Amino acid sequence: MAVGATSHIKKNDQVQVMAGKENGKRGKVLRILTKRGRAVVEGLNMVKKAQRANPGKNIKGGILEKESPIHISNLLPICPECQKPVRIGHRVLDDGSSVRICRKCHASMEK
Repeated sequence: MAVGATSHIKKNDQVQVMAGKENGKRGKVLRILTKRGRAVVEGLNMVKKAQRANPGKNIKGGILEKESPIHISNLLPICPECQKPVRIGHRVLDDGSSVRICRKCHASMEK
């Protein structure tokens, strides 16, 4: 993905991982890292990170588990109507606004 390019996935979308060690798992998008072309998905691609204690900021030390970014090309959004991972299309409404649609059932992807 080019630097700063837009994505077919947005924050709070339900997605399914289509490749890699987390293949087939579903989760909610917490963050989009647009410049890197990656997304952080809740509960997926967990890594262990050593955290140094910082009493001034009330941070305890130890080994933390946190989500690591997944490349956007490995994610497909889940249609809220048909509950399947789908490709995204776009439709321009009468008022001129554009919405994302499901390519299988043609339902709107916006909540």
